[in-house]
Amino acid sequence: MSVWDDLVGQEAAVAVLRGAVADPSAMTHAWLLTGPPGSGRSNAARAFAAALLCPRGGCGECHECTTALAGTHADVEVVATEASILRRQDVEPLVQLAQRSPSGGRWRVIVIEDADRLNETSGNVLLKAIEEPPPRTVWVLCAPSPQDVLVTIRSRSRSVVLRVPPVDAVARLLVERDGVEPALADAVAHASQSHIGLARRLARDPDARARRREVLDLARRIRGVPDAVLAAGELVEVAQAESKAATEERDADEKSRLYRALGAEEGKPLPPALRSQLKALEDEQKRRATRAQRDVLDRAMTDLLSLYRDVLLVQLGAAGADGGIDLVNVELADSVATLAADSTPEQTLRRMDAIGTARERLAANVAPLLAVEAMAVALRPQG
Repeated sequence: MSVWDDLVGQEAAVAVLRGAVADPSAMTHAWLLTGPPGSGRSNAARAFAAALLCPRGGCGECHECTTALAGTHADVEVVATEASILRRQDVEPLVQLAQRSPSGGRWRVIVIEDADRLNETSGNVLLKAIEEPPPRTVWVLCAPSPQDVLVTIRSRSRSVVLRVPPVDAVARLLVERDGVEPALADAVAHASQSHIGLARRLARDPDARARRREVLDLARRIRGVPDAVLAAGELVEVAQAESKAATEERDADEKSRLYRALGAEEGKPLPPALRSQLKALEDEQKRRATRAQRDVLDRAMTDLLSLYRDVLLVQLGAAGADGGIDLVNVELADSVATLAADSTPEQTLRRMDAIGTARERLAANVAPLLAVEAMAVALRPQG
């Protein structure tokens, strides 16, 4: 067992990172790990941090490895944001931390999981720290692609590219590590499009699989504009409920801790001098809830895109076991065939374009209901 075992299908990237751990001449102070969602960027960053601290280069069993992977090692700082951007005030404490010597290990490792969310101001703060690095600090930045990171930071970091792992490798991981039944593992590995985290969630949570089926059923249910409007409203309501369920307990816990820290009684009005701190927390929680809702909707749209991708493959005669391309939604092969027979490839492409436009509008902070309604109307059958 080693810290690299969960990085399925990433042999080339692992070789580079392992080489840097073993050979000081191959080591550098700033790394940029890029790859599509589900490729394992965050897992690779944590594995690299663990291997750098481990006396045996990443055994996966010692105290250094287990605490680094869990995010509790004193010399490993992992930063992930639920806001749309990383602000200056988020980065400045990291720059100060980077100046300190490691408390016990050979390195201090700072992992920024959402480096693509640095804006120009926060990026320039980080740039200064990368340009003048302390000798025993390592920055590990993660982003979907090199182009998502400021060019000045990109040019001063060593790039390691991760790829989408093969479906069979993800399915095998689920079977061997999580005890998932092989047929289910194969289905969710396809449905997640090799996104390991999403595949695990689908395998473990029957409700998540049911919600995904409901989203994909929209393609069949929408027959006209009224259907589209109703379906859009349902989808946004589900996203709101899911994001609330994901954040409600955490929000309440954060508010309770703030009241205790301020020495105030929860539920009672705060003195005017302390109200700004509560308002700042509530504003942050609202931003987090908004992002959670948009993430749920974006995931639903990605699932719809996968369905129409399958439809297009069937329409073009490119799907099939005999040298063809595998369907993502294997369990919905009959529905895919019906949708393919009821439309043309041109109509399928227009529907995919409409979904892509809706995702762009959500990213640009268009009201979710408006963006989803316009998409749903475009999915209705065309004469």
